[in-house]
Amino acid sequence: MTLLGRAGHIAALTFGAALLAVGCTDAEGLHAEESAAPATTPLALWEDTHPSPPTPGQSAGRPTPVPGVPKIPSGDMDQAVPLDVVKADVAEDARKDRGSARLVHPVAARKMAACSGTACPVREPVLHDLTGDGKDELITAVDIDGRMSELRVYTVKDQQVTRVLSRRAVLEGVEVAAGHLAVREPTTNPTYVSVSDYVWDEKRGGMFLEELSLDTCRAPERQGSPCPTEGT
Repeated sequence: MTLLGRAGHIAALTFGAALLAVGCTDAEGLHAEESAAPATTPLALWEDTHPSPPTPGQSAGRPTPVPGVPKIPSGDMDQAVPLDVVKADVAEDARKDRGSARLVHPVAARKMAACSGTACPVREPVLHDLTGDGKDELITAVDIDGRMSELRVYTVKDQQVTRVLSRRAVLEGVEVAAGHLAVREPTTNPTYVSVSDYVWDEKRGGMFLEELSLDTCRAPERQGSPCPTEGT
């Protein structure tokens, strides 16, 4: 169970579950019911074609120091100016991208380069401890248009402001609890919401995906309807 749902409300996204139809289980193993579809093996597509590995600076998930912002000896992100951090980070990503849109959407880059103050499409910054060290991280997002946004999370590492998570998504919701940061996104099925659960990884120095699941209880399609009771 993820932090966002109760048992029975969130179904884990397992590839095998999507491809394998089986019936009841007993001590003798799996038995297909008469109504169950025949079990099939996955059909691999384009097995001989693989993407090139990202070069340094091309991975949005890689912890990246933000250039051009003052160092923070105290290690507290509340000492930083959030807008200055985001503008510097987006500008650096745009420079690295050279129009490829790997690290930042070109529209977001243009908007951030041309804006100032409250005119910038940056969501209200939130300070919350995600690393467990007693000091807050900075969580914010750049809105690209009326639907797509770029979620960004920053911490202080060796006095340097460092981006530890960058995620382009349709932010149906963002929640924090017990060191977890959960990103809720709509799916093509309106009764399901995808939930990406990120946690701090001390060894890699960033926020990384721990679990991907589906929430069937809190999807927009169910608004106003009671959630199923546990076990149903």
